[in-house]
Amino acid sequence: MLQRLSSPHIAAPKFLYSPCVRSGGIGLVSGMVALDPTTGRLIEGGVGPQTQRIFDNLRLALPDYGFELRDLALARVYLTDFSRFPEFNAVWEQQFASLPPPARTSLGVQALPLGALVEIEFTFIQETAR
Repeated sequence: MLQRLSSPHIAAPKFLYSPCVRSGGIGLVSGMVALDPTTGRLIEGGVGPQTQRIFDNLRLALPDYGFELRDLALARVYLTDFSRFPEFNAVWEQQFASLPPPARTSLGVQALPLGALVEIEFTFIQETAR
C-alpha cells in the first residue's frame, strides 16, 4: 500500500506532487531544492550552501517519513553547472563522513525549478520497515 507523506518541518511543495511516497521499507523522496523551511524561498549562496540546505531539510523531514540517513540507498543529483561539481561533492562528503555513502548518479541539466543550482532526489530502503 502506498503512503503519500509530507513533513511540517520543511517548506510545502510549490507544485502538485507528493514529497515522499513510501511502500513498506522503500521510500522515494521527490527532488529537493534548497528552500528555506521558514520562508519557503530558495536560498542564495551557490552550490555548496544549496546542497547543505537540501541535506538539512532532508534531516528535518526524515523522522516524518520514517527513515534515517543510514537507510539512503540511492541519490540522483542534478546540477545546472557541472563545473561546480567539486563544491557539491565537498558538502556531500561531509554528510557521509561517518556513514557509508549511497549509490549516486550525477547529471548536468540546463535548468532546475525555481532557479535552483542543485536538486537531489533520494531512494531509501530499510531492511525491515519500522
